[in-house]
Amino acid sequence: MSPDGSRFKYAPALTATVLVVLLLWLIGSVADVLMLLFLGILIAVYLNALAGALRRRLRVPDRVAFPAAFAASLGALALLFAILVPPVVTQTQELAQLLPQYLTTWQAAFEHAIARIPALADVLPPGEHSLVLALYDQLSSGVHNVVPKLFAGVHALINIFSVGVMAIYLSLNPTAYTDIVESLFPPARRPFVHHLLRELGETLRAFIIGQLFTMTVLGILTAIGLYILGVPYALTFGVLSGLAAIVPFFGTMISTTLPALFVLNTPNGGTRALLVLGLGVVIHLIEGNVVAPLVMSEKVDLPPVLSILGVLIIGQLLGALGLLIAVPTLAIVMVLVRRILVHGIYDGGVTVEPVVASAPAGTAAPPAAD
Repeated sequence: MSPDGSRFKYAPALTATVLVVLLLWLIGSVADVLMLLFLGILIAVYLNALAGALRRRLRVPDRVAFPAAFAASLGALALLFAILVPPVVTQTQELAQLLPQYLTTWQAAFEHAIARIPALADVLPPGEHSLVLALYDQLSSGVHNVVPKLFAGVHALINIFSVGVMAIYLSLNPTAYTDIVESLFPPARRPFVHHLLRELGETLRAFIIGQLFTMTVLGILTAIGLYILGVPYALTFGVLSGLAAIVPFFGTMISTTLPALFVLNTPNGGTRALLVLGLGVVIHLIEGNVVAPLVMSEKVDLPPVLSILGVLIIGQLLGALGLLIAVPTLAIVMVLVRRILVHGIYDGGVTVEPVVASAPAGTAAPPAAD
């Protein structure tokens, strides 16, 4: 018996506990599928944002806005491939041809450093840790696994096609899917859920637009800076730096370190490598402190430590592909925590001022938390 004399009902509590455990198990079992769905949502948010911009700025009719946004996106991708792929392929082929020479040089420098330190020479005997042999072993194992890799490639194509189809359907009629989510909640809470979904959409839209702009600026500045410093394959490394920016901090570290390795065996290699590293640091400081704050707005204000933890945790749970959705997932979690936990529970009410300001007239206000 409880203190007020009422009898505690174990059946509802036990049922709720079992349902929560089953839900968590189901989410863990289909995490890969949910990740594909989230990628589709991100693409749908991007297409809707572009279609909305065409309607507002170019006065494009509603029935034409989405096809125009879809066609413009495909055209931009085709133009990007036409401009970048041929030189990138050429430079990558040259890089592959010179890679053995680079590996030999790095191996000689590695063994020279070991020979100068007796303690390391005892642990790592010279000649027994060849970078060339390690690369050859990796390539050989890759050749033997051609068939599994082929099936993995087919599976990846199916996933890409599925993401594209889901993105198109979500873009064409997003209200139908948000209504399904709202219907899962009691009628008294549906206005709040409606506003929450709107804020999540605004957050994802701000993230996608800001991320695309940031990647473009980062890639251009890196390619120009490496070209001025005379680093080979500047275009390849510029594209890599722009693409790697989708994974904060870790992508930045890789895209900054790789170009420095390819100038070590040139005259004044040490000095040039330091200049390349300095260039990467300066560009990423500009990107992190000037470009990103300007384009991301306050909707995607993520503390750096939380971003790193989000990338590490989601990468551990979902693998390499999970790194693509780590930051937007963290942005969504921050919105949910702020609106539901902080404002809804701790503060005793739900505040949705940014969303209410942009909501159409006549929209019901969210009820206060009990």
